[in-house]
Amino acid sequence: MADTFASLIEAFKNMGVSKAYGAPVQVGGEEVIPVALVSFGFGGGGEAGPDGASGGGGGGMVLPLGVYRNVGGQVSFRPNTVMALFCLVPVISVVGAAVRKAIRAAKA
Repeated sequence: MADTFASLIEAFKNMGVSKAYGAPVQVGGEEVIPVALVSFGFGGGGEAGPDGASGGGGGGMVLPLGVYRNVGGQVSFRPNTVMALFCLVPVISVVGAAVRKAIRAAKA
């Protein structure tokens, strides 16, 4: 079990900014750097009983947010439109709920 935990620690040391920003790539005469939202987690547990049951699990996700473009020294960010719309869904839902409550309160 200790070897497994040590290997998990080593694997997660490599996660972070290096996984959120990809290696620069030359595309059509311009340099692009892919950008992503990287999230991961894991957990485990055990029971101090006669059978000593234990378990664990983990998971992660990567959402491609867009790319940084470097054209002639000018750097700009170009978002992934589909992912931007996907990320706005919770914001729009909360604003819609707040407006609905405000209208109901104004009518009362």
